[in-house]
Amino acid sequence: MKAKVAERGQVTIPKALRKRLGLTPGTILDFEADDGRLVAMKVQPRGPVESVFGSLGRGRSTDDLVSELRDPA
Repeated sequence: MKAKVAERGQVTIPKALRKRLGLTPGTILDFEADDGRLVAMKVQPRGPVESVFGSLGRGRSTDDLVSELRDPA
């Protein structure tokens, strides 16, 4: 299957490939060059817990965080 690169660098992925690969609107693709080829890979969506996991701690203990929350002053 072939597709033409538009003036703004956009390419339409053929419908048969989108369907076969499960590419739906909003799917995020990661692009890389591999020996003269363009490779696109679907980025696996992260769950709601994974997306915030570790965002509070960052090197601090749970006790320190709880103390700060209880006494912010």
